[in-house]
Amino acid sequence: MRKSFGRAKAIPAFIMNRDAQSSAVEKFRALHKSGCFVLPNPWDVGTALYLQRLGFKALATTSAGFAFSRGKCDGDVLLNDMLAHIGEIVAATPLPVNADFLNAFADGPEGVAANVKLCLATGVAGLSVEDNSGNSAAPLYEKNPAIDRIRAARNAIDASGVPIVLTGRCEAWLVGKPDPFRVALDRLVAYAEAGADCLYAPGVQKPDEIAEIVKAVAPKPVNVLVSGFNRELTLSQLADLGVRRISVGSGLAAVAWGAFMRAARSIATTGEFDEAFANAVSFAEINEVFSKRN
Repeated sequence: MRKSFGRAKAIPAFIMNRDAQSSAVEKFRALHKSGCFVLPNPWDVGTALYLQRLGFKALATTSAGFAFSRGKCDGDVLLNDMLAHIGEIVAATPLPVNADFLNAFADGPEGVAANVKLCLATGVAGLSVEDNSGNSAAPLYEKNPAIDRIRAARNAIDASGVPIVLTGRCEAWLVGKPDPFRVALDRLVAYAEAGADCLYAPGVQKPDEIAEIVKAVAPKPVNVLVSGFNRELTLSQLADLGVRRISVGSGLAAVAWGAFMRAARSIATTGEFDEAFANAVSFAEINEVFSKRN
């Protein structure tokens, strides 16, 4: 069961300077106005810094990538630990950061609003709230309560005076709902009407379905997840379909884990190191990435 509720006792101590947060929010909102950009997902400070170095304009956390780094399954990280992780990524780089905030660690609208306020205090430029209930018997919240949860998040953001980007996520594909496209299309339209700034249904891969989602929620922007299951999609193709934002979720973390696991298995099974380390990046190259950091 994917359920990771936990009560935060106080707003964390890593509250970002409001001027810096406002600047990040302004930049993040501007990225959504036209064109199409890639929003890669680091899982720790080092990967965030490297993605900044490559010239990406914004970053997003990955709940799964972070959970794996802590030896946990996705959804098993507690609220306070997730808030601390998000704050650490925000503090590592001046780039706008979007928080993968799962289901906001709450079922009801009041809890969603309270936890969104805590997440906002980390300095994020945006956050997503999904409709995965964590209950295997009913993996999606019912439609009306799910809409109320998005509306609660919207109201909490508006009350804060910091207009971070709210992404409404429908998890129909990821939880295996029958006819996920129709479920997602219906819900994303409703989430847009409830105040979501950006709409996202991870799992969609057919170009015609992506185009229909874009059309249905227009003029609001759409995020598409690209990972192993739909890696044939390209930035230019998605841009032509009207997609504004592309994230990779746990994809980069999975690539890193794949390289690590193959090398470790090779050593364990052969007792040899040549093949295991053949494609390793040099110490000097990695060290140089962080050499000028204060």
